[in-house]
Amino acid sequence: MSEAPHLTFDSDMPGVSRGHLVVPGGADRGELSLPVFSLNRGEGPRLLVTGGNHGNELEGPLVARRLIEWLPEAQTCGRVIVLPMLNPLAVQAWSRNTPLDGLNLNRVFPGRAGGSVTERIADAVSRILLPMADTVFDLHSFGPTWDFPPAATTHPIADLDLMARTVRMAEAFKLPLTLVWEYNDTVGMFDIVAQNQGKVFVCAEFGGGTVGADNLAIYEAGVRNALIALGLVEGKAEYPTFRQQKSGQTLETHPSDELKSPAPGIFEPRASVLDEVKQGDLIGILHPMDSLSVESIDIRAPGTAIVFAIRSGGHVGVNEWVAAVARPLRLECH
Repeated sequence: MSEAPHLTFDSDMPGVSRGHLVVPGGADRGELSLPVFSLNRGEGPRLLVTGGNHGNELEGPLVARRLIEWLPEAQTCGRVIVLPMLNPLAVQAWSRNTPLDGLNLNRVFPGRAGGSVTERIADAVSRILLPMADTVFDLHSFGPTWDFPPAATTHPIADLDLMARTVRMAEAFKLPLTLVWEYNDTVGMFDIVAQNQGKVFVCAEFGGGTVGADNLAIYEAGVRNALIALGLVEGKAEYPTFRQQKSGQTLETHPSDELKSPAPGIFEPRASVLDEVKQGDLIGILHPMDSLSVESIDIRAPGTAIVFAIRSGGHVGVNEWVAAVARPLRLECH
């Protein structure tokens, strides 16, 4: 059993390297070997790209694999490290959390060397890969049962200079949505750990978890745009076409912008993502099913806003998210 996490190759070697990040074993299972790609072109930006943080969000690993295919011919400087599957146990089970210990990898950073397998993965990434990067792209999708536009997201950051640089980096993806998301449940998130170290961290949310050729092309174009902005590859950045439009907008959202179900039932969406709504506009209808004498409940917009996420149907419990809205960003740093 390995005593410490390590790479199976020398990341300082020039050119392409392929190998593994070895995560030591523990009481729950033996060691894990996570495939890693590295391309070192000398001086320049240092970028870490990860996917598969949540196992039921498969667009990230696929876009990371695509990146590995064309990067050797395109990268002109700097170093890019790609880890397509942060949590292979969750990916193999198509599960948000790790089946073995039930933990959400994106809530246990920076991890624990002597912890459960999910904590050991976070520890290995935090100790070995994160110090090698100045910028991190963590590739997610919003997950099954949701409609969500391709977006580059971040959380509010107290350091206004880092906040400004992070928003600019997120906008450089040129995806339909750049979102500054104030979120209550941030303890143990990968991005918080990286940002506390002064690193630019962008979480790309690639749609609603439905893998398709058109969507993957948009996501790949977004990553390429960001690499161009960093100066790692040459080319002209362009907005990809999403629903017949080539444009992007930068919004912010707060916990009060989350719309939740007032009762259990089946949610019927009546709005689409990126719809502009005014106070009182119908966003969806909640249909209680435990009694036919109970009327359906309208879910309406709390004010003028833009819908950025909506349940794509399905049964929900009481107080579960059914939609979320946002407004134009008004941060001092922007």
